[in-house]
Amino acid sequence: MVAVKNYFLFEEDFVENNVRCIPMIVRFKLDACGIKLKLAEWSRMNVHERENLANLPCETDEEISQYRYYLQQLIYTRTGNTATELPVMENPAWSMLDEIPFPLQEKLQEFNWAISLQQWQKLSDLQRFALLKLSYPGHENKNFPKAMREFELVD
Repeated sequence: MVAVKNYFLFEEDFVENNVRCIPMIVRFKLDACGIKLKLAEWSRMNVHERENLANLPCETDEEISQYRYYLQQLIYTRTGNTATELPVMENPAWSMLDEIPFPLQEKLQEFNWAISLQQWQKLSDLQRFALLKLSYPGHENKNFPKAMREFELVD
């Protein structure tokens, strides 16, 4: 497998196993390009295609457009279905640097943890995105503490 610098350590259990779950870097890019990738669609992709989705650039308007087109074609090729589109948020919660988003504050309270605004601001966009995704109901609680430790926010 090609090493991808943007996989987190807390994801290693499913990244090493043929990237069987959708990693945070791909989920981040999905939000940027406005496409919902279903696990059933992801599971039909080969390892190379999954790695491409993690590695392809998706920051500038042109890159986002190219990523979106590539993903739409890939979903259609693998499933025969058109990609499900989602609205792209203009100011997602992870991009807000003036306060710690409420869902994260709630999750931190579950563990009797706190982080400062300065700690929140020092995190990368992808790290903030991951913490928020892991804060939402329905996520495995085991990865939230792992991410907090990996991002050096708790001991």
